[in-house]
Amino acid sequence: MGPLEVALILFGVFGVLVVLRVPVAFALGIACVPVFFIDDRLTPFLLLNEMLKAYNSFLLLAIPFFMLAANLMNSAGITDKLINLSRALVGHLPGGLGHVSVLVSMLFAGISGSSTAEAAGVGGVLIPAMKKQGYDTPFAVSLIACAAVMGVIIPPSILMVVWGGVISVSIGGLFVAGILPGFLMAASLMITVYIYAKRRKYPVHPRVTARELLAVSGAAVLPILTPGIIVGGIVGGFFTPTEASVIAVLYAMLLGVVIYRTLDAKQLWHTLYDSARFAGIALFCIGTASAFGWVLAYFRIPQLVVSAVASWGGGITSVGFITAAAFLFVGCFIDAIPAIIIVGTILAPLADKVGMHPIHFAIIGVISIAYGLVTPPYGLCLMIACSVGGIKIKEAIRDTLVLFVPLLTVLLVVILFPDLLLWLPRKIMPTFVK
Repeated sequence: MGPLEVALILFGVFGVLVVLRVPVAFALGIACVPVFFIDDRLTPFLLLNEMLKAYNSFLLLAIPFFMLAANLMNSAGITDKLINLSRALVGHLPGGLGHVSVLVSMLFAGISGSSTAEAAGVGGVLIPAMKKQGYDTPFAVSLIACAAVMGVIIPPSILMVVWGGVISVSIGGLFVAGILPGFLMAASLMITVYIYAKRRKYPVHPRVTARELLAVSGAAVLPILTPGIIVGGIVGGFFTPTEASVIAVLYAMLLGVVIYRTLDAKQLWHTLYDSARFAGIALFCIGTASAFGWVLAYFRIPQLVVSAVASWGGGITSVGFITAAAFLFVGCFIDAIPAIIIVGTILAPLADKVGMHPIHFAIIGVISIAYGLVTPPYGLCLMIACSVGGIKIKEAIRDTLVLFVPLLTVLLVVILFPDLLLWLPRKIMPTFVK
């Protein structure tokens, strides 16, 4: 069989299974089976072998530990301290709680590395509060969902760990490169909230006194140190991303159990159980996606894509748009981790061929696939926020589309200005980022 025939079988079977609502992790593995039986050179045992090789990765241990750190922070009530600080800083602006939602999401992103944990933790507190103060429920839900996207853009980021491990890119460089897009997302969303607040007459909180600001800043300073410890340790070469994830867990337990004393034995056990359950789902997905990606590489399907696209001409910018379009489309239907393993490995040779910087290519991919967390029919963050807000997804679509515009604007900036994106990594990590 040639690359085209194999691609048609793989993606055809996978597409049918997804339509039949088979879980993506299983659909990816099952889609490989026909190819292994049809081609005499392959055996079904190779499928299991590729899955086992994917799991045998020290780097991927960072995923369950970062998930656990995020859940521990949520259970320990860290979100409330970040909300109090954010309310003191931006609550006096028009649409105060809307600005608080964005700022809390940005601060929590530097702790969790997970958008879904952010949507659940921040949304569980702020969506009811916004509804109580007269904010339209669809707007509150859409804002929480869109702001949660920053969870996998601002370091630390689980998706960046996966990307760095699968496509061999400096994870420290990815973490540093995600800082500027994250801040741009927060700024663009706050501008949109300001416009909404002016048009809909949303309430404003009174400005806090200097003493109150100092008090809430003191209460939140320890959680805010988390991203500095993690990213600073990785960039400074003090520990690896996996070791950083363990340190994040230990630090979260120190805050919750010893310092704030908000995490008891029952909550700790429940948090450990939930984290293990969700990590198991994510890691199983990595195994089947890796097997799927191995079949693509074995039959040289990425080279087929490169040859087809290269005939169109174009350079770094056009490949950036192709990457964004591919991930935005795929993100509507499947989870981010398998999308990175499959689409990322297909498009990486194309990016290399036109001379695109690996970090530029990676950030475009991570941002685009992260947007899939708010785009139906998958839209996991939007589902979580709608569940908290007690509305159907279709009721939040209009406001989500409006809030999606500033997010797409940030993606456009990242595609068109690679030197702006790479300025900070080159400044902080000149040895690793040329």
